[in-house]
Amino acid sequence: MQSRRNLALEQNYTILNEADIHMRQEDNIKKISSILSISSDAAAILLRHYNWSVSKVNDEWFANEEKVRRIVGLLEEPHALPSGKELTCGICFEVHRCATMSSAACGHPFCVTCWQGYISTAINDGPGCLMLRCPDPSCSAAIGQDMIIALASHDDREKYGRYFLRSFVEDNRKTKWCPAPGCDYAVDFIVGGGTFDVTCRCSYSFCWNCTEEAHRPVDCDTVSKWIMKNSAESENMNWILANSKPCPKCKRPIEKNQGCMHITCTPPCKFEFCWLCLGAWSDHGERTGGFYACNRYEAAKQEGAYDDTEKRREMAKNSLERYTHFYERWATNQSSRQKALSDLQQMQNIHLEKLSDKQCQPESQLKFITEAWLQIVECRRVLKWTYAYGYYLPAHEHAKRQLFEYLQGEAESGLERLHQCAEKELYGYLNVDGPSKDFNEFRMKLAGLTSVTRNYFENLVRALENGLSDVDAHSGPSRTGGSRGFGAGSSKNRSSSSSSRNKTASTARSRNIDDSSHWACAYCTFANVKSATVCQMCQQRRS
Repeated sequence: MQSRRNLALEQNYTILNEADIHMRQEDNIKKISSILSISSDAAAILLRHYNWSVSKVNDEWFANEEKVRRIVGLLEEPHALPSGKELTCGICFEVHRCATMSSAACGHPFCVTCWQGYISTAINDGPGCLMLRCPDPSCSAAIGQDMIIALASHDDREKYGRYFLRSFVEDNRKTKWCPAPGCDYAVDFIVGGGTFDVTCRCSYSFCWNCTEEAHRPVDCDTVSKWIMKNSAESENMNWILANSKPCPKCKRPIEKNQGCMHITCTPPCKFEFCWLCLGAWSDHGERTGGFYACNRYEAAKQEGAYDDTEKRREMAKNSLERYTHFYERWATNQSSRQKALSDLQQMQNIHLEKLSDKQCQPESQLKFITEAWLQIVECRRVLKWTYAYGYYLPAHEHAKRQLFEYLQGEAESGLERLHQCAEKELYGYLNVDGPSKDFNEFRMKLAGLTSVTRNYFENLVRALENGLSDVDAHSGPSRTGGSRGFGAGSSKNRSSSSSSRNKTASTARSRNIDDSSHWACAYCTFANVKSATVCQMCQQRRS
């Protein structure tokens, strides 16, 4: 994960509104019209056929112009209407004056009324109207935009115009609509220029590759499997299998909701049986271990004499418990992110102005608060998807799982400290009568926590995107080294990272007004009081 500042520098996409799309369409049409020396109407027909790819049109045209004309229905020499004062319409077969007849480039005559009906029907049928051909069954001449505009009604022209505009996005491999409900922006993406994460002007972030919600560092296949699993009926069946047993007589599933083992099926069955061994209750008594403890089942269990149904039930229960563990944490971080987005909006619209008045500071100096909330929102998104990653991490790869859980735990711990500081400590400064003396210390703390949390999550994301390749196959990660040892790659990188921290710490010390009363953390550069032995920001020990 990168900061928004870094993402802005590496942005490999452009957000397009309706005017931008229209301008790009016109530019492409003019370009093809100029290069091929054809009309704008013909250029538009070519571009639509070749999915608005200028290079594809040029390649195909110059390779075999005759073939391209035949495929798309462009005649080299247009034909005029047959001569005569009156002509017979090829649809209604009525005779009309020549002035009320019209034709495409092929010259087949049809009356204006029939043309309007033909065009209106095609437009109401959907986007296929963009590739409309002559009504004559034996003719494949294309009908251009100019003819549609001249003959269609006002409503049909507007609908055709929307289809035409949308075709530039939907038929173009480089562009896609933002999938957020009600959003009319499109995204022009440069493939191979970085990550697939896209943030639309509507503030919705999504993956350009699969159009699901942005899910870095998890790959699209994992996201697809996770979403499918969350919506699949298989989990319902797993729950039924794990938490119920079939009545031995009528086979309906029964959930045990009381303590004793004596089960009575619902009417009309009313069969009474033992929950443990599924035997008839009439067969139970002192010889089976009493009415509340069936030793026949317990003995079979100890001997491993489970039947296939019981084994499947046990497996389903374990699978369900594991899935529930990851799903609950995935869903909890999702709801926390939604709450953080709401808090961010409230902070920007209401609290910043109030805080500015209370603390006598301009809003421009309170940007560190907005940056902290933006970081919280982004980290919640990343943390949410790490649980989907963890669910599909192979159970036999113990070293990778150990490293994953360690990095995830460090990142989550850092995020909780940041979230608590922004959510609880900040609101204390909103309910004071005047400027707080320790507000600048709070500024340093929140800004430092934001930076530290960003580092934790960058390490986590980097490690997951590399497939946890830093794992030593013979030993798991050590907890004594702190988070600094992870996500660093080779020893050369770790050395560079250490050098960078020393340099940063040195810079932090040089900024302190009173070096004798504070010490700068070598990891996060926070200025701690001299008596502290552990950094108040990142909990690292003083070195």
